[in-house]
Amino acid sequence: MLFSRFKNQLPTPEEALEGRPERAFAVPDRHTVLGNPLLGPYPDGLEIADFGLGCFWGAERKFWQTKGVWTTLVGYQGGHTPNPTYEEVCSGHTGHTEAVRVVYDPAVVPYTTLLKLFWESHDPTQGFRQGNDVGTQYRSAIYTHSPAQQQSAEASRDAYAPILHNAGHNNITTEILPATGRPFYPAEPYHQQYLDKNPTGYCGIGGTGVSCPVGVAPAGE
Repeated sequence: MLFSRFKNQLPTPEEALEGRPERAFAVPDRHTVLGNPLLGPYPDGLEIADFGLGCFWGAERKFWQTKGVWTTLVGYQGGHTPNPTYEEVCSGHTGHTEAVRVVYDPAVVPYTTLLKLFWESHDPTQGFRQGNDVGTQYRSAIYTHSPAQQQSAEASRDAYAPILHNAGHNNITTEILPATGRPFYPAEPYHQQYLDKNPTGYCGIGGTGVSCPVGVAPAGE
């Protein structure tokens, strides 16, 4: 019963699994497609963006295919359990969502372009699911790394919401929160760049078909 409940309701900190002080596995050194390190510190001038948009296998591929993205990695974010495993996250007892960390060069790809890709690559109105993938770990989320990112993300949501509504979709359920206090925990090695290693593997990512307007956030972001 608890398993069923936490597939559709986030646990409180007191209800979440205890976790562990350190990761239970090592993270690969380099991206299998881009060739750059997965973990920081990253070169000067690069910025970080964190997104949750359903199964992170297909979501990560969307971003590594984008010009100006330096590296990507998948992990767990927005929950309570420190250093969770995939099985723990899937149980619903950690509160995390599957997330993609995008390290990018803002001189090549502005944050607004990443936001447009985020909105158009999934259905942000489905709550604790994405298509056939059901559970709190599939919820839509943006975790921001600066006030400018927060403002841009909220502005993009507010611009896209009426367009989705006019196309017959429900309200946006995406959570937009600062990354501070919401650590990104890298996922197990086999999840990293999964669809590069398994080109015919499962990808549950699919958008609404509704275009998100370019320039949905303040200029220069």
